[in-house]
Amino acid sequence: MPAAAQTELPPQKTEKERPNILFILSDDHTSQSWGIYGGILSNYVKNENIRRLAAEGCVLDNAFCTNSISVPSRASIMTGAYSQVNGVYTLEDALLPEQDNIAKQLQAGGYQTALFGKWHLKKRPSGFDHFRVFHDQGEYYNPIMKAEHNWVDDDAGKSGDTICGFSTDIVTDMTIDWIKHREKDKPFMMFCHFKATHEPWDFPERFKHLYDDVVFPEPENLMEFTPQSSGRTYQGQQLENMAWRWQTASKDPAGWWCVYPELPFTTEGLDKIEARKKTYQKMIKDYLRCGAAIDDNIGRLLNMLDEEGLAENTIVIYVSDQGYFLGEHGFFDKRMMLEESLRMPFVIRYPKEIPEGTRNKDIILNVDFASLLADYANTGVPLGSQGKSFRDNLKGKTPAGWRQSMYYRYWTHHGIRPAHMGIRNHSYKLMFLYGNPLGLKGSEKTATIPAWEFYDLTADPQENHNQYGDPQYKEVIERMKKEMLELKSEVKDVDNNPDMQKIMDSFYW
Repeated sequence: MPAAAQTELPPQKTEKERPNILFILSDDHTSQSWGIYGGILSNYVKNENIRRLAAEGCVLDNAFCTNSISVPSRASIMTGAYSQVNGVYTLEDALLPEQDNIAKQLQAGGYQTALFGKWHLKKRPSGFDHFRVFHDQGEYYNPIMKAEHNWVDDDAGKSGDTICGFSTDIVTDMTIDWIKHREKDKPFMMFCHFKATHEPWDFPERFKHLYDDVVFPEPENLMEFTPQSSGRTYQGQQLENMAWRWQTASKDPAGWWCVYPELPFTTEGLDKIEARKKTYQKMIKDYLRCGAAIDDNIGRLLNMLDEEGLAENTIVIYVSDQGYFLGEHGFFDKRMMLEESLRMPFVIRYPKEIPEGTRNKDIILNVDFASLLADYANTGVPLGSQGKSFRDNLKGKTPAGWRQSMYYRYWTHHGIRPAHMGIRNHSYKLMFLYGNPLGLKGSEKTATIPAWEFYDLTADPQENHNQYGDPQYKEVIERMKKEMLELKSEVKDVDNNPDMQKIMDSFYW
């Protein structure tokens, strides 16, 4: 069935009544760096415009991704479906243009649709009247951007026009220009997608000296050098690898895959504690300077809506595609089901409907976003969508039977970050690190021994102690194992792979 066939607008809804949607998406802009979620960095971050959005709308405290890596998370946002349903499991996969998505549904329902910035789903975007996106990840300075007329798939070659300037500013300029010159008699959905704050965390010159004299506080578990101290079952992506990247790029900038700011860097002559501290301080300064450009441009977007008289009838969402480790457990990067990586910071403003300055603790997932937008726009949801609209939740009216737990699966396998699945509720988290590539793209071929991790999120919110072997949690763990299988089935994660069947038979119970 074509997407348009699903959409029939009730006659009582006029075009002027339907809200505009400004959906701002960043990459790896983790909750620890937003300020509105507390934490050790909250008094340091430049975030007056994120704070403004929070004061004028609602903050989600428990929004989570279902697969913490950029391409799959973005595919779930677009389709409203889990990886095993939309077919985008890893960074190597692509969202096919013929697949249904929320842009197609709103376009068919009478919305003007546009996309600027980071796409990263490899194939040509579909459902947008106009788009201009980065090739692959994009560059921070003078990025190459492509549109319909010069499109080449990311995995087929590099094409497009070089746009001079800093990427976050450029994407905002394009967004503002399009909104100002849109068709004024139709509602719009604008996807404004920043590259920031993805590695290498570059920043515009105006923020070069931000935090020059600051020594940032450290996470309590920054000095977790080995898994044994916490009972963790895998090595993880440790900060020493980040230091190695900087040092390698310092010696041969032209030979590295990206351009890092503030090089050269070295930890030569330092002991492991001093080296980790120095690496952490550089990472945080680069990262927060990069994030400051996001906040700056969110302010430009909000001011533009005010000036154009659009603020009252425009839904503004700001969200990151997943979280990120900023030194917690001695890590950087994401992927794992620990809180810093799993959580999607999310704020939404809609003056007509959402009470100001509110927070919501319901468990919301990235597969829910498409249903929410469809609900506001009064259109159909994408074919295959598995999410639920949380419109009532945002008004403080959580529907009866709303989910109390969520299912997660990270499919890509590496020895330091094993493939795993898990379940999280409001009190506990259970992870099964099955450690097998299962033939998926981008994975290491060598399997790891399956392992379990369990965390009491109330007693141990930093997840410093794997309690899987603690007898006091035996009954809770047994219940959660059963529920994980129920949720797994419910979201159509079937696992017909013979290797996975052997793992489940030998290690699950």
